[in-house]
Amino acid sequence: MNIAVIGINHNLSPINIREKVSFTDTKNIEATNILLDKDLEEIVILSTCNRSEIYISCEDIEKGINIVRDFYEQFFDLREVRKYLFNKKNTEAIEHLFNVTSGLDSLVIGEDQILGQVKDAHEFSMKIGASKKLFNKLFREAITTAKEVKTVTKISQQPLSISYIAIKLLKEKVKSLQNKNILIIGLGKMNLLTIKHLEEENVGTIYIANRSVEKFKEIQNLYDNIEYVEYKDRYNILKEDKIDIVISATSSPHLVIKKEDLPNIKDPIYFMDLALPRDIDFKIKELENANVYCIDDLKAIQNKNDNERIKLSKEAYKIIKNKIDEFIEWEEVSTIDPTIKSLNKKCADIKEDTLDYIFRKIDLNQRDKKILDKMLSSALKRMIREPILNLKHVKNKGKREEYIKAIEELFDI
Repeated sequence: MNIAVIGINHNLSPINIREKVSFTDTKNIEATNILLDKDLEEIVILSTCNRSEIYISCEDIEKGINIVRDFYEQFFDLREVRKYLFNKKNTEAIEHLFNVTSGLDSLVIGEDQILGQVKDAHEFSMKIGASKKLFNKLFREAITTAKEVKTVTKISQQPLSISYIAIKLLKEKVKSLQNKNILIIGLGKMNLLTIKHLEEENVGTIYIANRSVEKFKEIQNLYDNIEYVEYKDRYNILKEDKIDIVISATSSPHLVIKKEDLPNIKDPIYFMDLALPRDIDFKIKELENANVYCIDDLKAIQNKNDNERIKLSKEAYKIIKNKIDEFIEWEEVSTIDPTIKSLNKKCADIKEDTLDYIFRKIDLNQRDKKILDKMLSSALKRMIREPILNLKHVKNKGKREEYIKAIEELFDI
């Protein structure tokens, strides 16, 4: 097995580092091509607001890990990233992926969004030809297992998410969200969920600034208190002094709210940045009456339901362990695939030579030729079927390798 994951995440790295090593689709393609050119066989890049992780498969896994560690520093021109990088290999790497996909390694235990993000990352890698047989199997198993974990443990049924925790933090800071006017910037999945949570707090008007009015129209009839604001007018509405809270979650690679462009802030205003890279200039907190929070500030919020989720996660780990054992067994057995392929080719060559000789010596009609072809194929497959089945059932890796070597030598394949 030659699998590894190298990257940074919310457990080990602050947001000012994470936002500098996030991958857009364009960067993902560029990075994948660079790494494939360095003899890495399979690659999947997972980039979210809480993590930037590169999963690799290659012949020399230690060399592969060093290649990716160097890559992070060079690609992002960020020497300091090296001290925040973690790496796991083989079973530990597989376990990490399963835990991540199931939401057990998330800021909010059991959150749902990461499952879709892993699925999207794998599909993107398949489209550009970087995920093949091994990673296709690995990521599909991780995704299927995550679904089973959520179904069996019900770990995601409680209304917890990054958006929920963000609203909880704001509620603590503001004391009450009732009748507060909110400016939402961006209408991605994160903010769609944010709006739902805000509605439960009986807030005032929710102004939505988004580049596309079409997305706003999709939800316009769902809420009575939302209004659309042209994205270019986001600063103008702040000048009117009627916004109490700004919540931003876009995929922009640049700041969408800058300190130098802000109007004079007369009344207290709270900025919640749920994006990575960050949307809101952190220097805004230097201004009087301005309060700025980001994803990392959410770590301080301990929800009452956390203990229950931790209990449920123990059950999830048991499910994951069994699935990992099954994957490892599949991966080990798959090492005999080249031998099986060679044996089948040997049989096909023997059949072809034999039939060619028979057909030259005996005049047969088309029907008899087909019957003879099928009988010879069946006989040759029967000869190798039992050795292959027995080889698949050998649990001892060393013994299996000995048998493979013996078969290859005996059959000259």
